[in-house]
Amino acid sequence: MPKTKSQPHPEISQVMVMEGHNNFPISWLNKQGYCEYSIYLENVKGVEVQPTRKMVIGTQEHARLEAEFQEDAEPATFQEMLETSKTAELLSRELPVVSVDYGIRGFIDEVWMTPEEFIIIDDKPGTRAYESSINQVWGYCLAFQDMVKENRTIIGALRERGTDNIFWSAYFDQEAKNNIKSLIERVHSLLVGENEFLPTSNPRKCRSCRLKVNCDRKAKPGSFKSVRS
Repeated sequence: MPKTKSQPHPEISQVMVMEGHNNFPISWLNKQGYCEYSIYLENVKGVEVQPTRKMVIGTQEHARLEAEFQEDAEPATFQEMLETSKTAELLSRELPVVSVDYGIRGFIDEVWMTPEEFIIIDDKPGTRAYESSINQVWGYCLAFQDMVKENRTIIGALRERGTDNIFWSAYFDQEAKNNIKSLIERVHSLLVGENEFLPTSNPRKCRSCRLKVNCDRKAKPGSFKSVRS
């Protein structure tokens, strides 16, 4: 991949400035769907908290899978992988993706490349396809598509961490692309102060949030109603 000149944002942690434009981690699209005010607390206000047990376990599992993958993996550049995948199937893990145009970057847990399609896989604990999790995998799809600039079909998928169970998948079509571009624009508008970071209205999310002790915008009990279909 071509190298892009970048430097840390002077005020917002984890944001890089690339070619004069803000660039944020794709994982924020998951956080934004859960509670975008948490992004403000941690990365703008600078609140520091310890990772949760689930986060630690997730990091350890990622490291284990990557170590196993590297035992048999053959070194190759991104362009070499793309070229090989035109005639053969291959797999890559922890693939870095960067889009300067959309201002996003991250590491894809796993990518399956075939002559007909690319399958972008994000590992998650549990088997529920939350909208925020889908937003994150769409962000990876968008950045990947921007890098490859090919017409091969792209599929986004969520897989239960530590298993082969893909519990959700869908084509990255024009509707999905438009929706995730709109969400990315929303996050960029927050970073430049055009819009306000909004807290969740769901008190259940607040109770499980690792930032709750430092949060001044916690949802009040009774402010969120669940509906059973």
